Amino acid sequence: MTVPLRVQHLSPANKLARAVWNLVWLLFYRPSPAPLHGWRRFLLRLFGATIGPGAHPYPSAKIWAPWNLTMGAHSCLSHQVDCYCVDRITLGAHTTVSQYSFLCTASHDYTDPAMPLTTAPITLGERVWVTADVFVAPGVTIGEGAVITARSSVFHDIAPWTVAAGNPAQPLKPRLLHAHPVR
Repeated sequence: MTVPLRVQHLSPANKLARAVWNLVWLLFYRPSPAPLHGWRRFLLRLFGATIGPGAHPYPSAKIWAPWNLTMGAHSCLSHQVDCYCVDRITLGAHTTVSQYSFLCTASHDYTDPAMPLTTAPITLGERVWVTADVFVAPGVTIGEGAVITARSSVFHDIAPWTVAAGNPAQPLKPRLLHAHPVR
């Protein structure tokens, strides 16, 4: 079930931490060569992220607040991914978020004249593949092994081992894994 949005107030300490992180991202994270995943893992951990071994955060992946990010072992935030983690974003082990995708944990309550910031976490299970240019909305959980096809928009939870597509993303078929003989 999609997690409901909750009103969020960002403290001055949060704003200061993000300003420092943005400076570190600009000077040390973003210009690092693509193969230096270990360096970027170090920087993210320095700012409170939980990063598993072998995770691949690419230099052009924009991470809004590292302290709200968890990347499982061998997970990937690819080129030009926008990880807008105002709330928690969790990537399971061996999960890939492909280029130009947008993981968005925040919005605004348009029914309130003050339009307060609202947030909800995003959870991507293990072995999920979010393909190119996908939007994932606040509060969404994508189950283990699911695949979201290119340019889809995910506004509701996706069941494990499902291939989903479209705007809004809808289940297309089960994801079947074929056994390959060991050589």
